[in-house]
Amino acid sequence: MHQEKTSISGFFYKNPSLKIKEFQAFLTSRFGVIFTLNMQSTILYYWVYHITNDKLALGLVGLAEVIPALGCSLIAGHFVDQSEKRKMILQCLSGYIVIALCLAVLALPSSHKNLSVSTIVYFIYFFVFLGGILRSFFSPSMFSLFGLVVPREHYANATSWSSMSWQMGAVLGPLVAGFGIAWFGIANGLFIVLGIQLFLFIPILSITVKPILKKVKEPILQSVSDGLRFVVKTPILLAALSLDIFSVLFGGAVALLPVYQKEILHVNEMGFGMLRAAPGMGALLTLGLLAFLPLKTYPGRKLFISVTGFALSIIVFGISTNFYLSFAMLLLSGMFDAVSVVIRSTILQLVTPDAMRGRVSAVNTMFVSSSNELGDFESGVMANWLGTVKAVVVGGCLTLGVVVFTFFKAPQLRDFSFEEKEVEQHKKTV
Repeated sequence: MHQEKTSISGFFYKNPSLKIKEFQAFLTSRFGVIFTLNMQSTILYYWVYHITNDKLALGLVGLAEVIPALGCSLIAGHFVDQSEKRKMILQCLSGYIVIALCLAVLALPSSHKNLSVSTIVYFIYFFVFLGGILRSFFSPSMFSLFGLVVPREHYANATSWSSMSWQMGAVLGPLVAGFGIAWFGIANGLFIVLGIQLFLFIPILSITVKPILKKVKEPILQSVSDGLRFVVKTPILLAALSLDIFSVLFGGAVALLPVYQKEILHVNEMGFGMLRAAPGMGALLTLGLLAFLPLKTYPGRKLFISVTGFALSIIVFGISTNFYLSFAMLLLSGMFDAVSVVIRSTILQLVTPDAMRGRVSAVNTMFVSSSNELGDFESGVMANWLGTVKAVVVGGCLTLGVVVFTFFKAPQLRDFSFEEKEVEQHKKTV
């Protein structure tokens, strides 16, 4: 009897998605890509600021990635829906490897001797721009592949683990980057990124070729407009995406961490790596808890509470001059943000028809994922205009305003329930 009770209430009973072999490979691939990209971006932000001492240059790094992400995402979604997903992911990974090699070579001492600082910075912007193009294809491809390796009834559980793998990469990437900068230098850190990305072919190739669900070939403009129309006409999805877009846009402070490290908190490279990793660490702790205590009741209300907590954490971080308080606030911001990510991602998976996953995810990538980089640009411009501390505090206050506005304007999201919405929305979209 005791053994039977253990099997019913055990770890894999609560997390059935982890028993799926291809989902395990999916998680490994997702973690690896996010780990290397976060490690790379952390090194790039540090590198750019320390050779330019220009806050606006930090914002331009984010802008260089957001422009192609905004410009290519909708078109990318069309091609992803009509392509085999594993092949598309392998092509994106190959592109990331080429970019990693170019950046590593650019960071070598010989490149610094032969190129001016401005030329090096322009090359960094260019390669970040190319990475933004790849991301516009990679994100919807991974989103679509998720729906092909996980049964629908396990979406909520699998989303928590998928988000956890993402956050693990977001935590460990900056942390390892901080160690790498301090111990090995910028160039060697970028070569480590390249080496890890080469190994990621192994888990991706272990996933079998998947069928293309969208058989009908239609004009690209019609295909793209269908994806946009679906998002706009789905109130729950539109409200959730809008809340996330503006909270990240106004509440992001990560781009200004090199300024806090050097001018406000006065810590070394290790301290910078810890600050950069803190939001991801908080998110990882929360996602670990959600694996055992899943979000089943009042997810809509919890979404608003979490975004409010995120905004307050950013405001306190903005005015802090103590490293430990700043670290704690960034940790809390990540914890609150993790709840928001899981709820929004589950909504996206539940309400999106299989044949439209690429296009709907492309809209999500264009508006939500790109808001991170657009937020970096906004932070750089605001810091250049108002000063670093004022820019972060004003951004946090604007996020609170967005929460209040959405709370009263989107009652469907406020009263949202996973079970009810899955049935109701599926009926509307059939």
